[in-house]
Amino acid sequence: MQDPDVLDTWFSSGLWPFSTLGWPEKTPELEQFYPTSVLVTARDIIFFWVARMIFMGLEFKNEVPFPKAMIHGLVLDAQGRKMSKSLGNGVDPIEVIDQYGADTLRFMLITGNTPGNDLRFHPERLESTRNFTNKIWNASRYVLLNLEDYEEGARGELALVDRWILSRYASTVEKGTEALENFDLGEAGRLLYEFIWNEFCDWYIELTKPRLYNGSNNQEVLARHTAQSVLLEVLEGTLRLLHPFMPFLTEEIWQALPVQGDSIMMQSWPEEPAYQDVVAEGNMTLLMEAIKAIRNIRAEMKVAPGQKVEILILAPDVLQRAVLETGKADILKLAGGASVELFETLTEKPSQAASAVLEGVEIYLPLKGLMDLDKEVARVEKEISMATLDRQSLEAKLSNSGFTSKAPAQVVAKEQERLEGIVARTAALEERLRELKLNV
Repeated sequence: MQDPDVLDTWFSSGLWPFSTLGWPEKTPELEQFYPTSVLVTARDIIFFWVARMIFMGLEFKNEVPFPKAMIHGLVLDAQGRKMSKSLGNGVDPIEVIDQYGADTLRFMLITGNTPGNDLRFHPERLESTRNFTNKIWNASRYVLLNLEDYEEGARGELALVDRWILSRYASTVEKGTEALENFDLGEAGRLLYEFIWNEFCDWYIELTKPRLYNGSNNQEVLARHTAQSVLLEVLEGTLRLLHPFMPFLTEEIWQALPVQGDSIMMQSWPEEPAYQDVVAEGNMTLLMEAIKAIRNIRAEMKVAPGQKVEILILAPDVLQRAVLETGKADILKLAGGASVELFETLTEKPSQAASAVLEGVEIYLPLKGLMDLDKEVARVEKEISMATLDRQSLEAKLSNSGFTSKAPAQVVAKEQERLEGIVARTAALEERLRELKLNV
């Protein structure tokens, strides 16, 4: 026989949103916190608890306890099974935190997965996330070590790379905020990962080193102060974006920055700054693609890292040529160049040279005596094959009336522009292949 004094577990759980706040008394806590804004819970107790809380709220308070409910997936073991004592496949979060840190575990659990789907717990993902955490720490140390003579407000004319990183930061604020408002935590984390690792650390920090390490005259000092100012602004704002994901790491770093306030968690959420600069992003993309292309050639041709090479760049377009001219020093530093020469036209293209073709730009590395012509032919043929697949995919997309009739006109126009660029690039690659085969 059921004990009449025992209250049903799920019934009592359904009262949780308001019974914990002093109900049925009209307490200040009940007035302040009921209803709340959002409930976060796993998919397996939607009916057992979430539905009961809603029913109870409507019955006893005439109001739902929360207008929004975020339903996430379960954390499963590596084989896709629920963790349980009987299977012995559980993971002790305290042990994981002792080894990797709470921030690493938190960031790993919310990234790399689509909303609502279950997540398989793979320990190797913790290693990858810890590497990201170390990257943030080391980048922050770099900034702090280079703020010795920092002067607040001492910012001169922004260089291309400054305008680029500020524009990318503004875009990260905009898209990251939108993802969080849509409860897409994984996408917000991915955006931050890509921005911090690939843009801020791998590119911007590397490109600031000449301005931070060199210079003593007034112009060079102002350039250093400008780099310091941008580094600090982007780092501080990015830490605030990252704080919900990594509260301990971001607080520790933020406390060391020359900023006002007692704690990062008392700061406001970053507002999208007016730094969007499409031109700067386009120009910087060209410069980065050129550097990456040269690095790829060096790697494929097995050119020793310390060996400097001549770099010849054919850029018929005057604007592209101007961007690459301005970025010569960056190309020399990051691509291991002995020299960089820019040309509007070339009457005769280098014969024994490895090459890369970008949209509107051709890059040549004379590697006489270092280059395997057969290997270069194979590499160019592979690029042609990949470009052909891209062209066929875009042609199929643009010939699909379902896409062209439903997609916005600007999206269709952008895809058409991409197709034209791939066609031009393929033609340049085929011409390069013909020249190479004449020398094999």
